[in-house]
Amino acid sequence: MKTRTERSSRFFTVHHEAKDCRARTGVLKTAHGDIRTPVFMPVGTQGSVKTISNQELVEAGAQVILANTYHLTLRPGEKVIGEAGGLHRFMSWNRPILTDSGGFQIFSLATLNKIRDEGVDFRSHIDGSRHFLTPEDVIRIQRTLGSDILMPLDECVKYPAERDYVEKSVALTSRWAKRSKDHWESLFRGNGEAHPGILFGIVQGGTDTTLRKRSARELIDMDFPGYAVGGLSVGEPSDVMYGILNVATEKLPKEKPRYLMGVGLPLDLFEGVSQGVDMFDCVVPTRNGRNATVFTSEGKLLLRGASYTRDFRPVDERCPCYGCRTYTRAYLRHLFNAEEHLAGRLAALHNLTFFIQLLDSIRRAIEEDRFTEFRREFEAKGDFL
Repeated sequence: MKTRTERSSRFFTVHHEAKDCRARTGVLKTAHGDIRTPVFMPVGTQGSVKTISNQELVEAGAQVILANTYHLTLRPGEKVIGEAGGLHRFMSWNRPILTDSGGFQIFSLATLNKIRDEGVDFRSHIDGSRHFLTPEDVIRIQRTLGSDILMPLDECVKYPAERDYVEKSVALTSRWAKRSKDHWESLFRGNGEAHPGILFGIVQGGTDTTLRKRSARELIDMDFPGYAVGGLSVGEPSDVMYGILNVATEKLPKEKPRYLMGVGLPLDLFEGVSQGVDMFDCVVPTRNGRNATVFTSEGKLLLRGASYTRDFRPVDERCPCYGCRTYTRAYLRHLFNAEEHLAGRLAALHNLTFFIQLLDSIRRAIEEDRFTEFRREFEAKGDFL
C-alpha cells in the first residue's frame, strides 16, 4: 500500500513519504510552472547549459535550470537582461529558473574580494573592474532577471576552516539572510507583486554540527519559503558530508522544500533523497561528459579507453538521448581521441539525460514505496563514483 502524505506550505506540497527513510515526493509551484520533486537541475551558469540547446534540455526532461547572478551581473549585465524582458525571454527558456546569488563564486575568488557587514566588495575576474553588492542588491538583480527561485547572498567557507571563522560566517550569513528576506517581502508590499519568486534561506556552518544547527534554527525563525544546504562538497569526505547534511535536514520544516547545493554524484543523490532533499544541482554531468566520462545504468565508463575501440553498442541501451539512439561507444571514443567538439557535447547530453531520468525513477520508486529497494539495486550495478 502506498504511503500518501499531504504537507503544504505557500509554494510547496509534499505528496508521498517513504516508510523507512525521509525520502519524499512533492510539487513546487512557480510562476513558470510546477516542479515535481525530487528533481535534478542542470547548471546554466551564464544563461546557457554548456554545449546543450534548450530544445535538447526539454527533450531530456529538464523541469528547471540554474543560472548564476554573479556571472550574469558581470556579463551581459542586469540592464541588458532587464531590457530583454528578463532572463526567460533573453535565453528563450519558458520553464522555471533558479538563480544562485553568486556568493560561492565571489568567495572562491578570495584574492579579489573584501567582505564587509554591508556586503561584498569584489573585483571582476573578467576585466578587473570593481563592484560592490549588498544582500538587497542581489535580491533586486534576481527580480530583474525574473528568477522563479531566488537565493540570498551568503558566505560559503572553505574546508577545512577554523571554528571561530565559521562562527562569524554563520552570523554574517544570518544577518544577510534577514536583510534579504526583508527586501524580498517589500516586493509584495511595495509593488504588489503576487509572486516575486520563491526565496530560500541557505544553511551554512561548515562541518561543525553545532553551527549547522544554529544556522538552521536562525533561518527557520525567519520563516523562509524554502531552505538550501550550502557549503558541502567542498573537499570534505563523503561520510562527513552526509553527517552534516543529516544534521541540517532533520531540523528543517517538513512542509518546506529542501535544496542541496552543488552536490551531484549519483550515489550522493540517493543519499540526499533518503535524508529528505528535494532539489539538486551539479556540474558533474556536463563537466564529466566533456572529459569523456559517462554515467550509465551499469556504471561509469571512461570513453577514451582502448576497450571501446570496437564497441559498437550505444553508450547506454536504456537511454533515450539522441547520442545513444544514433551513435556507438566506438564512434564517441574516436571523436574524443580526434578532439572533435561533438564528442563532449554528446557525452554531456547523455549524462544530463541520465541524471534527470535517474531522479524521475527515484520519484516513481518513492511513490510506489520501493525507494530503498531501488537504491540497493542501483548501487549493486556498478561503479558510479
